[in-house]
Amino acid sequence: MTEKPHLDDEALAELQDVMEDEFDVLMRTFLYDSRERIASLKQAASEQDAEALAHTAHSFKGSCINIGAPQLGELCRAAESAGKEQQLADLPAIIEAIEAEFRTVTELLEKFMVR
Repeated sequence: MTEKPHLDDEALAELQDVMEDEFDVLMRTFLYDSRERIASLKQAASEQDAEALAHTAHSFKGSCINIGAPQLGELCRAAESAGKEQQLADLPAIIEAIEAEFRTVTELLEKFMVR
């Protein structure tokens, strides 16, 4: 897996220009929804529900890419693939990596919003 940046500053700047005063609302919504999606990933993994996992990871991946979090999106792609391919033994490590990257993205986005 090619190392991608935590945040795509260009994509974020473009979103900020388009969203103007609503940018912070969008970022906070992304962070809230992401926490929910991580909880759903964990639940699907614990229930060995590969279909639910792949679906949640796919949705999460799209949000990450749209918001400008490419590394998190790549990790979600890995989770989606694991679900589609029924490779559930790989999930604990992938979900752990998603949680760690989400913590980093959260810290960086909070700094980005406090401008």
